[in-house]
Amino acid sequence: MSNQFISEDHIRDRFSKAMSGMYQKEVPQYGTLLQLVREVNQQVMAQNPDVPEVAQRPEELNRLSVERHGAIRVGSAQELATLRQLFAVMGMSAVGYYDLSAAGVPVHSTAFRPVTEAALQINPFRVFTSLLRLELIEDAALRQQVSDILARRDIFTPRLRELLNLWQQQGGLDGAQADEFVQQALETFRWHHQASVDLATYDALLAQHRLIADVACFRGPHINHLTPRTLDIDRVQQLMPEYGITPKETIEGPPARRCPILLRQTSFKALNEAIDFTDRKQGTHTARFGEIEQRGVALTRKGRELYDRLLREASAEKHPDNASHQRHLSAVFAAFPDDADRLRQQQLAFYRYRRNPQMAAVPGEDLEQQIARGAVTAEPIIYEDFLPVSAAGIFQSNLGNDTQRVSSGNPSQAAFEQALGAAVIDEFTLYQQLQQDSIDRL
Repeated sequence: MSNQFISEDHIRDRFSKAMSGMYQKEVPQYGTLLQLVREVNQQVMAQNPDVPEVAQRPEELNRLSVERHGAIRVGSAQELATLRQLFAVMGMSAVGYYDLSAAGVPVHSTAFRPVTEAALQINPFRVFTSLLRLELIEDAALRQQVSDILARRDIFTPRLRELLNLWQQQGGLDGAQADEFVQQALETFRWHHQASVDLATYDALLAQHRLIADVACFRGPHINHLTPRTLDIDRVQQLMPEYGITPKETIEGPPARRCPILLRQTSFKALNEAIDFTDRKQGTHTARFGEIEQRGVALTRKGRELYDRLLREASAEKHPDNASHQRHLSAVFAAFPDDADRLRQQQLAFYRYRRNPQMAAVPGEDLEQQIARGAVTAEPIIYEDFLPVSAAGIFQSNLGNDTQRVSSGNPSQAAFEQALGAAVIDEFTLYQQLQQDSIDRL
């Protein structure tokens, strides 16, 4: 790449910070949420200097301060394919396939994110991106109406399309072009108080599914939440009411553990926002909220199969409040090992291995012997991806529906990849490579 071009990683960094600034102006409660998470993280680090994010490396602290993920929902293959190009400018690839129909939501999704260790350290910003599944709308007339509405809109500015073409021709963007790209890309994610349909059409789509109305009734998809990363999600959930924020009823994902796994998420309730419809009638729409996440170690396929089985078992029993829900989860997940040695030795989770420079190698020692002697340390590889049932639970809570029992769903990865215009990257392969690279360096 020419020296005059701004790196993909730094364009992503500029964009994520501009997105955060825009969302704080649009949803002031999100700024309050950032303040709360920052205070809780500082308390955790002061009280527990050995938590991995503090003890391992200074760059982990930088990651924590910029950590964000966003979520967006689009309606057509053309919109998804252009988003893939938009995110490519920022060094973000489609990782993983998520079938949210398994929890009653008519979309399937991927996560656009950086994939290399170096890129993740600069800025790990990721966007969970969902595509509406028109085939899951049972009413044929309504399905056609949604298709027609989506065909009439363009969620990208003409100048953004020019910049995408320029990026492809040049192989990059210079400083001025990168700044313009960020501003033009923000327009796709911006909130609009004006609907693109009349009130009767909105109500009809709302009756079919709230998410269908959210995707189809506006001229842009609007970012529906941003998510800072906390070191203690239970504490944030407990404190939110004191900050004037109403949390969703339960924290999604695994229970609290000594060795955190995968991803835990909660959110504040979505805003009820005034909308102007095309027939000059007024109404309200509920879509945008603020989310918080706490990330743990990435699981292997074997570990993920155990997690999914236990989650299905836990979902068979409903609990109305977070305290009883967490107790129930903890009881079910007692079957999941909760110390790093067993997670590693049973090949349930991925770890990054580093040699202790103060200890000499001993010929003939295997990896476990080196770890036991302290010659090698094993650090959890942080999970960078998402959980479909948890994502659906967040969506449903903020769309006015309760989380449904987990089913086998209706996956269609081939159809999603056809719409995307590319295959999604297998996340397990990425984590396996990170682990193997660290072993090779030993």
